[in-house]
Amino acid sequence: MKIASWNVNSLRVRVEHVSDWLESHSPDLLCLQELKMTDDEFPVDHFQSLGYHSAFTGQKTYNGVAILSKKPLTNVVTDLPDYSDPMRRYIAGDAQLSNGETLRIVNVYCPNGQALDSDKFIYKREWFAKLQTAMRDTLSKNPNTVLVGDFNITPANIDCHDPARWAGKIHCSDIERLILQTLMNEGLYDTYRKFHAEGDQFSWWDYRGAGYRANEGLRIDLILSSSAMLDQSHDCHIDEAPRKLERPSDHTPVVAEYRID
Repeated sequence: MKIASWNVNSLRVRVEHVSDWLESHSPDLLCLQELKMTDDEFPVDHFQSLGYHSAFTGQKTYNGVAILSKKPLTNVVTDLPDYSDPMRRYIAGDAQLSNGETLRIVNVYCPNGQALDSDKFIYKREWFAKLQTAMRDTLSKNPNTVLVGDFNITPANIDCHDPARWAGKIHCSDIERLILQTLMNEGLYDTYRKFHAEGDQFSWWDYRGAGYRANEGLRIDLILSSSAMLDQSHDCHIDEAPRKLERPSDHTPVVAEYRID
């Protein structure tokens, strides 16, 4: 099974990029963030013509998440449990595995937080606390769980192009990394790090200052697997090719592959 995560930074702008990537890579599940469109604007028919079902929740201008799947998902939820939030940042559903078991796929676009002393950072901490509670419940019920998305946090210094420059700043602060590790302590593992110990591998580069050409990036897009799914993973990589296209997203896909016994 191939699962991918991609913050497309406007699906309307990047729909052809996504379509070409689907046809070239044929993932079983593609999780998208930052749709920046309302539900009635989502190109359901277009993706259906490519062989994909769509589950999504969007809003005008900001946020929005979707899961494209070769087989329709069941038990789809589009609100972070026990949290009243108009921002469209969470979607989850059940996908059938080839061995007959069920995978719970959860796709998130986590709050940015803006700055550690801002109200938006208070929201970020609150949102992650609710996500942790939700994932504790999800993992207790679903041994086969994968949580993916744009987490807006680098797990460690190795995931930042210049740790000294970013020290104490949003995305790279100690408090954010503690928040992320606390979430992962519920039973989630960084699938990319199972296969790659090296640094200088990123999933986001700022549009400003030729960030991509200089490789001044952050690894903030993650695929977190439960222990059962991690055991079955056999590859996880970052695909930089879409970042080299004309009018790209500032993020690029992260892809994990699993051998299902």
